[in-house]
Parts: sequence; C-alpha cells; structure tokens
Amino acid sequence: MDIKKVSKNYGKKIVVSDVDVPLEKGKLTAFIGPNGAGKSTLLSMMSRLIEKDTGEIYIDGDEVASWKQNELAKKLSILKQANAISLKITVRDLVAFGRFPYSKGRLTKEDQTIIDQSLEHLGLVELQNEEIDTLSGGQLQRAYIAMVLAQDTDYILLDEPLNNLDMNYAVQMMKTLRDLVDNHGKTVVIVLHDINFAASYADQIVAMKHGRVFKQGPTDEVINKDVLDSLYEMNIRVCELEGKRFCLYFNES
Repeated sequence: MDIKKVSKNYGKKIVVSDVDVPLEKGKLTAFIGPNGAGKSTLLSMMSRLIEKDTGEIYIDGDEVASWKQNELAKKLSILKQANAISLKITVRDLVAFGRFPYSKGRLTKEDQTIIDQSLEHLGLVELQNEEIDTLSGGQLQRAYIAMVLAQDTDYILLDEPLNNLDMNYAVQMMKTLRDLVDNHGKTVVIVLHDINFAASYADQIVAMKHGRVFKQGPTDEVINKDVLDSLYEMNIRVCELEGKRFCLYFNES
C-alpha cells in the first residue's frame, strides 16, 4: 500500500496535509501521535470510507478509487473507533457479517469454519450465542474485531482496537495481530495511543502531528526520546528490557 501526497480539509481546517507513506506488505505498521494528528482520517481515506481531497492511495499497484466495492471488501477490511449496530443479533451473527463479500448472506461450510476460527481467536466461543446488546464494552469490541478477522482480507486496518479491552485481552489482541502478520501473511495497519504496545509489536511506526508525518521508519528509529519528546511535547523516558523498548511518560511538576 502506498500513500502519495494525500490531503484532506474540512472547510478551512487542514486535517491531513501532503502525507507520503509507503506501507510495507506483510508488516504491522502502527500510527501514533497526539489527538487531532489526522491518524483516523488517514485510515478512513485508505479504506475509501471518506474521499481524499488530493493525492493517490495505491493497493497492490491500483489506485483505491478504481477498485469495485465488493473486490475491495475482499482485499481490505477496517474497524473504526465508533461502531453501532442496533439490530438484535447474536455475537456469531455479527461475526458472520464479515463473510458477506464472499457469500452474500448464504453461508457455506467454509464460511462457518472461518467464523469459528475468528470466534476462537478472540476468545468468544462461549459468548457466540449471546445477543450483542448484553455484552460489556470489551466483549463487544472483541466481537467487532472478530468480524473483521472473518472478512479474511490481505489488508487489515484497525482504529484504536484496544479501546475498552483490559490488559489481558489487549495483549492477546496484539499477539493475534502479530500472528496474522507472521504466520498468515496479512498486512496490519493500526492506530494506537499506547506507545508501549506500538514499541512491543509493530515492525514500523508512522508518527503524525498536526496532520503531517512527523517521523516514520522502523520501530527502533521512532521509539526514542528525542522523537517522542517532540511528538508529544512531554518528558518521555525510553527504557529497554529484554531487548524491547518501553516508555515512561509523565508531566514535570
């Protein structure tokens, strides 16, 4: 996936400005940065949920605007921060929506197998017959992510997927995404506010600020004090433990 000179304005407000980002296939890329940096807007343009004002976005060599909707849905899936389905359906029914680009609602044996695998990946097997309006926020978030996994696309875009997840499930989620990249050849692009998860699991990081790319590159090049202090305008301590970097951040008194 290649993002070239992409911009987006809302009236006079510049939300994304002249962004150039090459995203390596078969890698996990994390977008980080303060609120209002344009991360979620860029993700929406990458998936064609909103139109870009200028620039081009290419998926496997073809501009995203040229893809037929159903073919794009087999190539790329996205989970936004805000999701609302008012239907009275079970967890399994929700996850089954991910198979719609393939089966058009007539689920095959293969579809059912993929649904089973997605439920298992997200620890939802015991909850699959529960109605989604009875779930906690964390359970519902996992159900939506299972739906995205069931779509079985080459590219998976996730906007703050760790929202509402406790520490255990957040770690399991990142391990699942890492497994999809390492063992199933998926390309995962994820917006994260927790820079420690980005530091621990991402292959490369794109740091954004004020709608522009502030720094991009391999994780070790971005997770360093000089970059993060300037990015977040905070005093951030970068430590290393067992070969992995992690961050301690606080406001000076």
